[in-house]
Amino acid sequence: MSKLTWIGDYWAHTPSDGSGGKPHELRQHLLDTAIRAQDYAKVFGAGNLAYLLGIWHDLGKYNPEFQQYLRDAQKADEEGKELGRKGPPHAIWGAMLLQDRLRQHPQIATLTLPVLGHHAGLEDAGEGEQKILTEPEWSDRLELMVEAIQTFGLHPAGQPEKVPENPYQQEFFTRMVTSALVDADFLDTERHFGEKLPKAREHDLDIPTLWQRFEEGRTRLLEKQKKKGKEVAQHVQKVRDEVYAECLEAAEGKPGVYRLTVPTGGGKTLSGLAFALKHAQKNGLRRVIVAIPFTSIIDQNAKVYREVLGEDAVLEHHSDVGTATRKNAPDQQAVDAELKQATALRLQLAAENWDVPIVCTTFVQLFESLFARKTSKLRKLHRIARSVIVLDEVQTLPPDLRAATLDVLRTLVDDYGVSIVLCTATQPAFETDEMTEAFKDIPQTEIVPQYAEHFRELTRVKYALHDDYPNPVAWERLASEIKAEPQALTILNTRKDALTLIRELQAQGAEHLYHLSTLMCGAHRKQVLAEINKRLDAKGKKLSVRLVSTQVVEAGVDLDFPVVYRALAPLDRIVQAAGRCNRNGNGDEHGRVVIFQTMSGKAPKGPYQKGIEKARTLLETSKDIDKDMNGTEMLRRYFAALYGDVLPDELRVQPLRRELNFRKVAETYRLIRNDTVSIIVPYSDYLKALDQWQRFPSRKSWRALQPYLVNIYTHEARQLEKGAVIRQLEEGVYLFEAVGQYDLLLGLPIDRDPADLVYITGGGNIF
Repeated sequence: MSKLTWIGDYWAHTPSDGSGGKPHELRQHLLDTAIRAQDYAKVFGAGNLAYLLGIWHDLGKYNPEFQQYLRDAQKADEEGKELGRKGPPHAIWGAMLLQDRLRQHPQIATLTLPVLGHHAGLEDAGEGEQKILTEPEWSDRLELMVEAIQTFGLHPAGQPEKVPENPYQQEFFTRMVTSALVDADFLDTERHFGEKLPKAREHDLDIPTLWQRFEEGRTRLLEKQKKKGKEVAQHVQKVRDEVYAECLEAAEGKPGVYRLTVPTGGGKTLSGLAFALKHAQKNGLRRVIVAIPFTSIIDQNAKVYREVLGEDAVLEHHSDVGTATRKNAPDQQAVDAELKQATALRLQLAAENWDVPIVCTTFVQLFESLFARKTSKLRKLHRIARSVIVLDEVQTLPPDLRAATLDVLRTLVDDYGVSIVLCTATQPAFETDEMTEAFKDIPQTEIVPQYAEHFRELTRVKYALHDDYPNPVAWERLASEIKAEPQALTILNTRKDALTLIRELQAQGAEHLYHLSTLMCGAHRKQVLAEINKRLDAKGKKLSVRLVSTQVVEAGVDLDFPVVYRALAPLDRIVQAAGRCNRNGNGDEHGRVVIFQTMSGKAPKGPYQKGIEKARTLLETSKDIDKDMNGTEMLRRYFAALYGDVLPDELRVQPLRRELNFRKVAETYRLIRNDTVSIIVPYSDYLKALDQWQRFPSRKSWRALQPYLVNIYTHEARQLEKGAVIRQLEEGVYLFEAVGQYDLLLGLPIDRDPADLVYITGGGNIF
C-alpha cells in the first residue's frame, strides 16, 4: 500500500475556516486527543489507558482510501457540490489492532469498545468482538495499522492501568474511559472547526472562588428578600439558620454518602449548596452537580444559584440536542469530512459536557447518562469523578430501578471520589431496604441529626380527607370549593384531570387562574411562577390566585399557598405537596391540605399506582391523619411497604450490566420509558435564540435555546407533524408552527403530559 509523502499529508478532518483553511493533521489530532484524554482520566486512575485509546482511536484514517475520501470531499466542497457517498469506516481498525495486541487481556472489551464506539456509541461486548473479528482483509488492515504506529512514532505513555475485575465496576469503568476519550476527541475537533472555548473551560472559576462568591451572594440575597418584604416567621428562620450551620459543620467530613433531611421550607436549596461547595473545597473536589426530578425546579433553583454565584458559574441542563445526523445526511464518517454539510458534526460537538463548576440538571439527564451508550450522553461522565452530587427530592427515584441506581452511586463513591447527598423532606431510607444490597454497609452521615425536632417545629399545616372521601368529589363541587378560596393550589395526577378542572373553573367564572406543567417551556413557567408569587407576596393584600397543576410543583418549587388540594397520590407526594402550603409559617392559623379522590381515578401506572395503594391503606387505617402525616413514622412504614412490593431490579438491568450489554442496558434503564423529542415553542425571544442556533449549532447556542423547549413523546410529535403543527429542523428537534395554538395558559395543545414525572415505569403513561 502506498504511503503519502510526509506525516502532514495525513488528514483527520478537512480544512476549515477556524483553522485558517488548513486541514486537521492526523498525527497531531491523535496526539492532542491522547493528551486530553489522559488528563481527564487520570482523575480516576486511568490516564495511561486513556492516552493509549486516544492515540489509536482514529488510526483507521491512515487508510489511503479514507485519505482519498477526505480529498474528494474537500474538492466537492470547493465546487459547491455534495460528495454523495460515505467514507470508509475507521474506528474498527484501531479496535482491531487493540484486539490483536491485547487478545489475552481478561478485560479486552474495556479496551476495544471505547475505540470501536467513539462515534457510534458503545456496542454490547459480544457484538463488538464479533464485529472486529469478522472484519474482512484482517491481515492487510492490521499491517496497515502497525505501519501507522511506526509512521507517526506515537507510543503509550506508560503501562495501562488495571481494569476492575468486578463486572459491575468494569462496566462503569468502560463508560468512564469512553467518556474521557469522546470528550477529548470532540473538543480537539471542535477547536479545529473554530468553536471558541467558553471561559469556564479555561478554568477561570474554581471551587474556592465560588465558595467566596457564595458567602457574599447569600448575604446579598437575604438582604434583597428582606427589602422585598418576604418575611419569614421567627421559628421558621430559626430552623433555617440551624440547618445552614449544621451543613457548614458537616461539610468538613470526608467524601462519602450524606443525608440532608430538612422539612419543606427549611432552607434546603441554599443550605444544600453551601454544604456541597464547602465540602468540595475541603476535599479538593472539582464540581457540584445538583440533580432534580422535574424541569420546573431547575428553572427556580438555577435562578437562585445564579443570583448567589453569578451567571458564569451555573449550567442549567435539561434537554439534549439531537446529535445523530441531519435527516437524509450521510453517516458520521461522511459528515466528518464535509465542512459545508457539517451541521451533524457540529450538533454532535454541541452535546453537553458539563464543563462548568456548578451543574443544575434533571434526574433523567444524570441517571440515564450513567447507563447510556451514545456518545452524546457519555461525553460528560468523566467530569463526575471527584464531584459532589446533590440528589434533590431523592425519594422520586423509581423504586423498580433502585438496584442498578444504588449500585452505580456506590461505585461513584468507592471508585471515583464522589460525595452523594440524599436531599429531601421525605427520606426513602435505602439502607433499610431488605431487597437492595448496594447501600447495606455504606456509612451515611446525617447532616442535620436533629431533623425530627425541626419537623415538629415546622408543623404549619393540618391534613384532612375531603368530606366526600373515600368517594370521588365531583368536578363541579371541587371547582366551586376552589373558586371560593381566594388563594388555592390544586395538584392532580394527570394532565387530563388538570385540564378538566381548569375548564370547569373557567365555566364557573373563576378569575386569576394559572396552570403549570412541563408542556410549557421553561421561560413560560418562570413567567407564570413570577406572576403567582407576586400576587402571593403582595404585602397587606390577599390577591386572588388559583393554581391548577400537575405534579411538577410539589418537589421544591417555592410557592406559599394557605390552602392546597391534593388528589390521592403516593404518600411522599402528598407530604411534598403540603410543602407548598403555609411555607413561611406567617399565617395566623395552620395551612390546610385537603386530600381527595378524582372522578377519573386516573394516575400513572407502575410504582406510582402502587404508591397510591400503600398511601390509601395507611390513610384509611390512621386514627389521627393530621398527627401521622406531620410525623415521620408513617413515611417510614410507607417506604418499607412500597419497597417490599416493588422488585429492586424489576427490569433486569443488573444481569445486562454484568454481561457488558451496553446497548440493552441503555434501552432498559429509562426513567421516562418512551423516546422524547424537543419542540421549540413560540414564546418571548425564542426567534433570536433559534436564529443563533441555526446559524451555528453549538453547545453555547443550544444552551441559550433551552428555555424555549418542551419535550414530548416521539409518537406525539409524529401526530403533530402530520397536522402541520410542527416542522422538523434536525433529528429530534422540531419547531412549533401553528400560529396561536401555543396556549399562554396551558402550553402545548396535548391532553397529557409525558414529562411531569421521572417516575413513569413499566411502560405506564400519564393519561
